[in-house]
This record gives sequence, C-alpha cells and structure tokens, in this order.
Amino acid sequence: MAKDLDFELIKKTAQDYGKDMTAFLRAMISHPSESCEEGEVVACIKAEMEKLGFDEVKVDGLGNVMGFMGDGDKIIAIDSHIDTVGIGNRDNWDFDPYEGFEDDQLIGGRGGSDQEGGMASATYAAKMMKDMDLIPEGYKVMVVGTVQEEDCDGMCWQYIYNVDGIKPEFVISTEPTDGGIYRGHRGRMEIRVDVHGTSCHGSAPERGDNAIYKMADIIADVRSLNNNGCDESTDIKGLVKMLDPKYNPEHYEDARFLGRGTCTVSQIFYTSPSRCAVADSCAISVDRRMTAGETYKSCLAEVENLPSVKKYGDDVKVSMYMYDRPSWTGEVYETEAYFPTWINKESAPHVKALVDAHKALFGDERIGCEKSMDKRTGRPLCDKWTFSTNCVSIQGRYGIPCVGFGPGAESQAHAPNEVTYKQDLPTCAALYVAALNLYDPSQADGNATTYRAELTDNDIK
Repeated sequence: MAKDLDFELIKKTAQDYGKDMTAFLRAMISHPSESCEEGEVVACIKAEMEKLGFDEVKVDGLGNVMGFMGDGDKIIAIDSHIDTVGIGNRDNWDFDPYEGFEDDQLIGGRGGSDQEGGMASATYAAKMMKDMDLIPEGYKVMVVGTVQEEDCDGMCWQYIYNVDGIKPEFVISTEPTDGGIYRGHRGRMEIRVDVHGTSCHGSAPERGDNAIYKMADIIADVRSLNNNGCDESTDIKGLVKMLDPKYNPEHYEDARFLGRGTCTVSQIFYTSPSRCAVADSCAISVDRRMTAGETYKSCLAEVENLPSVKKYGDDVKVSMYMYDRPSWTGEVYETEAYFPTWINKESAPHVKALVDAHKALFGDERIGCEKSMDKRTGRPLCDKWTFSTNCVSIQGRYGIPCVGFGPGAESQAHAPNEVTYKQDLPTCAALYVAALNLYDPSQADGNATTYRAELTDNDIK
C-alpha cells in the first residue's frame, strides 16, 4: 500500500494550510459545544468539509459528522470528539473562552486542545490526501467529529459501529498527545454507592440513623483504597497492588506500562426532610480508573468488600451508572458507564506506520513549539495517555486497532485558560497523510492487541 512519498512536500503542503487550520479551529471554538449541545459546531464542520471538496459529508442519527475521501471498500478513520466540557468558574479565565485568542505560538479557547484542534488537522489532512493523490488505494479516509465523548467516552462509536454499521480497519485518535504517539490507556468506570438512613428531628439525632455519617466512613475507605500500599498488614490494600506480580501475575507488566488504577469520590448527594433533620439517604459517585488486570466486576467487588460497606450491610448498594442522555439530535443510545482498558503492540502495522512517518518527517523525538517542549523533552515518542478516549469502544469493546497522535497537551484538557499550539496543527496533518500511506497490513504479526479488558472476564456486547 505504501507509495514513494515526498516527505518534504507533505510538510510544506501542511504548513501552507496552517493559517486555514488555525482559522477553522478558531471558528469551532467560537461555537459553545458542551456534550449534547454540539449542533452549531457540527454545522461549522460540515460546511468546512463541503467547502474543501470532501467526496461525501453526512451527519448520522446521533449527530456525529462524517466526511469521506476516496472510493475504496475499506475504511481508515481519523476520530476527533467535538464536544467540550463547560468553562467552570468564568473568573478563572483570563480571556473569553469562546472568543479565544491567538499569538505567534498559541491558540486559546475552550476545546483547543481537548480536542477540536485534532478535527482541524484531520480535516485538512484528508484535503491534502485528495489533492496530492495520496488516498491509499482500496480505502476511504473517514474523518469523523464525534459527540458526547466528555459525557460518555466511546458511546458515539458504539452508535457508529452498531447503528451506522461502519467498521474501519484501524482508527487514529486525534486526542492531544503532547507530541507523542500513543498506543493505549487505562480504562474507567463510574460507580455509584447509595446508603440508606432514617430521618428524625435534628434536636434528637439519636432517634434516627444518619446516612451522611455512614457515608463518611465509606468515603474514608474509598480514599484508603486509592492511597494505601499493599503489604500483608494492610487491611484495605491499595490499588497499587496491581503493579505487583503477587496480586496481578498475568498482567502486572501491562499495568506498569499504563500506570496504576485510581479511584476518587467525584460527587455527593443526600436527601433530608429539612436542614433541621437527620439525612435519610446519601450517595456518592466514584470515578474509577482501571489498569490492566482489572475488570468492572473486580472494581465493583472491591467497593462491596470495603469494611464500612460490609459493616452497613443491606443499607448500602453499589452499582454501575448507566448513560442515557439525549444527543443534540434527540437520539438516545443507552449504555453502561464502563470504558474498557486497551494496549496495542508497538510493532503493530498501524502503530508502526505512525512511528515510521514521524521519523521520516520529524525524527525520532517529540517536537513542538518553544512553549510546548517542557512537557515533551525527554519523554519516549511512543507512549500512552493518562486519560481515556473514544478508543475505549473502538479498541476496548470492538477490537478495532487504534493509535493516537493529536495536537495540544493532555494537561490543558478541562483546564481554565485552555490553549493549544499552532505548529501542532500542520505537524499532525502531515503525519496523518504520511502514516496512512506507510501503513502496510501485510506486516501484521498476529493480533495487534497486547491487552484488552474484554479478554479477561468482561461480557462486552
């Protein structure tokens, strides 16, 4: 599939489109697009794709916007989620998060790094491939702007896979990678703990059963689960145990690559008849990040077996959240809030294509503008994300190989004063063009997957 490539011409062409990519990104930023409210930015992207001469542009029932270049039977997809989180406390921003700004190195605004910048690079990469006659033979290039990722990672791709019936050969995620090429990340799940109590008048609290006090004990145990070590004398063994072959004999090496799992209480709720009464219920949400060797069953069991949870017995319920918010089109695709862990081999053809492209275009070390290099210098070119992405479905659920390379910085995600780096936009576009033309599926060495949570004991539909 590989062609003789003029890497200098690819770089120059991408650089020539740099101002257009910047303008496109700033246009996307100007349209607030929190999860389930992406309609305006979808229209902006659709118009840009049509202006650039995509062979087909469409919006599916959930509201994902897709552009196609080429007429082959097989598909290689480049994915960008186009929803953002909110802005939080406006006082924490030094500039308007939707008007944004730009200088010689930076583009500011909500969604710049996380992750509409990737949409700009991918869209112009497809334009370049068409103009330069570099659409790989036998393939269509699919550039997709996906919705609701911030709310429910990968649900958009469950819809694309199951409802649209689109099953790419592999997918490049344009989530920010700080100049690296990423081949995996931890999974996650959203756990809810409910505690029952009995209300009474606040003047005589001993007559009731305070659900908040019970939950206080549980919260302390959840904190210990995250923070503790794992020696034999520890009552609640911490999640660091999965890095130890004693507790994770089959997958500890993969866990060390991804990093240990974590858990934290992210929300708390209660009910009480009044401010002068004992609370009769309390609930918390737990954000659980999962490393290799952990399953949704094992994570639920860990919470169920906490000393405080066992102490309060039937008054405690531990469950996994479900997600069923309507998309901006009104479509509902219900799914569990479980997002499987995955790792791909560094030697897999789709990973190797990006690494080879980077070395041919830019060398074997991460590059970037001056203001980005404090997070890039000295880090390996091929690595993993700290957060999770739509690949939890693409690779984690369905086994479609994924690899990541995207403009911006992970540390900018969800932060006030979010910025991305201008130079990253043409850098990423050039790499996408080269990588798709260096991809050689005949180099496959068995399964591309090193670890995938489905291959433990999860029954993922």
